[in-house]
Amino acid sequence: TKGMFMADIFQMAIPFPDIHPEIFSLGPFHLFGMDLGPFALRWYALAYITGIFLGWRYLVYLSKRPALWGRDKAPYTEPDADDFVVAATLGIIFGGRLGYILFYRPDLLSQPGEMLAVWNGGMSFHGGLVGVIIAAWITTRLRKVPLLQLGDAVAAAAPMGLLFGRIANFVNGELWGRPTDAPWGVIFPLAGPEPRHPSQIYEAGLEGVVLFSALFVATHRFRSLSRPGLNVGIFLIGYALARVALENVREPDRHMPHFPLGLTMGMMLSVPMFAAGAWFIWNALKKPNPGRAPA
Repeated sequence: TKGMFMADIFQMAIPFPDIHPEIFSLGPFHLFGMDLGPFALRWYALAYITGIFLGWRYLVYLSKRPALWGRDKAPYTEPDADDFVVAATLGIIFGGRLGYILFYRPDLLSQPGEMLAVWNGGMSFHGGLVGVIIAAWITTRLRKVPLLQLGDAVAAAAPMGLLFGRIANFVNGELWGRPTDAPWGVIFPLAGPEPRHPSQIYEAGLEGVVLFSALFVATHRFRSLSRPGLNVGIFLIGYALARVALENVREPDRHMPHFPLGLTMGMMLSVPMFAAGAWFIWNALKKPNPGRAPA
């Protein structure tokens, strides 16, 4: 019967791991008679810190490999990368949170306290992307660095942050998938009793591991950094394809309206990314390759 079948599915499903959101907590602290509350390091924050740190070190690594750029020296230096990462971190936090509020939770505009509560989850990739673009533009203006070529290096490193960001979504028990009868379905505590696709893990794999691998091969095997804008285009198209595909198994936010043709906000925001990526690739490949041919 249907009831027995559903019971078998629930029995096969994977329970959500019992992961406390806080790694450790110190305090509470008191200063000048004010209760500042405890300081807590959360897995969510650690995932973002790890992704940003690894991305920063990869940017530095690329800055010391002029052969990958097909020139005598890279277009930016290690101090340039250091300055950019500081600005990009702010862009990710504020852009990601503001994008989430504008695209997904405009009701939070009337709740200033919740607007800043990034530790509760609720970050938009597309908002964070805009924040990083602004950070790169400011950095390149101040440091006299070519914007497009810094963007190529950032595109090669960005999937590291996406990988850990999606793992953070899973640990936080947010952005779960649609109901499934697959044996790897997960019962998320806040999503009801039905097993669901662990779409955060799918996204970590596609947006993180697969996209990083594609850009790594392009960068180190095909010398894509010698064609300004090529890595940017590969990243934009790769992310857009992964996001649109996985939106089909990712549960839309409950407060979002129903869009026509089964579209989701994530799909609609990714279409311009795909178009922009195609333009960057076309523009990069139509010009003669200025770099030295690979050995």
